[in-house]
Amino acid sequence: MDERRTVKVSKYLSKHLRHQPVGAPPTPSRQWGRIGLALDETGWVEIDTLIAAATAHGFRFTRDELDHVVAANDKKRFAVDGTRIRASQGHSVEVDLGLPPATPPPYLYHGTVDRFLDAIRAEGLRPMNRHAVHLSADRETATRVGARRGRPVVLPVDSAAMHRDGHLFHISANGVWLTESVPPRYLRFSAPH
Repeated sequence: MDERRTVKVSKYLSKHLRHQPVGAPPTPSRQWGRIGLALDETGWVEIDTLIAAATAHGFRFTRDELDHVVAANDKKRFAVDGTRIRASQGHSVEVDLGLPPATPPPYLYHGTVDRFLDAIRAEGLRPMNRHAVHLSADRETATRVGARRGRPVVLPVDSAAMHRDGHLFHISANGVWLTESVPPRYLRFSAPH
């Protein structure tokens, strides 16, 4: 499978396993996707159902291609459990990933760009259209995240202080740290010493 096809299938999976809930109204236990998928309350869907729905909507891929995308994705965006698949995090649809609270390292990092700094200074980090703020365990990853939108700025987060103050943290299957929000007082606009 060539790189272009891998990226195309990966983006398609992200779109339909994480975003754009369009179609029938959601119920307490299901969130409908644009192609008619019903994710369960924890974000899982049967792989055969996903492939059939994609095919019915004009985007064909095989189970082998899906398995390749899951294995090759450097960010481990997807998790497979037997016959089911889900996005590891980053949903804009209502799901409960069932992640237990975790004790974060002393500092976590958030990648952004200059144009958002004034709002971040005033309001802190908010999940925006997602369910949680995404943080990285290292500067390099945060730099790559910020670089997707321009020249990156990496903000250290005093996660140890947040945790002591009662803020909950979770870590996704692919190592992304999640928290509800980061108030401005926990952000360092210059690197910690």
